[in-house]
Amino acid sequence: MTHTPHHSTGTAVRFSPLEHTDFQRLEHAAYLKGLLKPFKGKGSLEDWASQCSALRDHLITLALRRILPQARGYPFNLLGVQLAQQSTGAGTTFLRWRNVDRSSMGVALWEGLLADPATPASLLDDLYAMELQRIALNMQISLTHSIARQALDCAGKMTQAEAAYHRRTQGHAITPKESTT
Repeated sequence: MTHTPHHSTGTAVRFSPLEHTDFQRLEHAAYLKGLLKPFKGKGSLEDWASQCSALRDHLITLALRRILPQARGYPFNLLGVQLAQQSTGAGTTFLRWRNVDRSSMGVALWEGLLADPATPASLLDDLYAMELQRIALNMQISLTHSIARQALDCAGKMTQAEAAYHRRTQGHAITPKESTT
């Protein structure tokens, strides 16, 4: 006989948030270490951006493979508001609450679901755990995406700086108009 875990309220656990073991493989990327090192040029920034993008993609995979299947399964699939993926034009994916008919989206739907007396009280703990997980994962996805984008922008600026430097040092002698004295 298997033992079903229960919330502190006594209801059965139907949603299992991500745990430390889900993140262990991702920790090896150590992308934040890159934030506090001296960057020598655009190559190291591009490498770090690539690591951040890969980490973002792994977080999205966790969301799509571990969170959404639970959120779309029974008994959550019977509710009028469900957790869904939303792909953005920037090339990333977030978890959002939306109506089954896809007419509306947002956290207000989740709040309404919790407040609705028709929502079984036995699901409230799991819906709360889902929302906490959604908030944390979306933040992690957003941060890694932003850091990767900023690192690539910085690499581009370093390329421009290098080109200006080489034009000046290898291009031509100082003319009177260029002199600041």
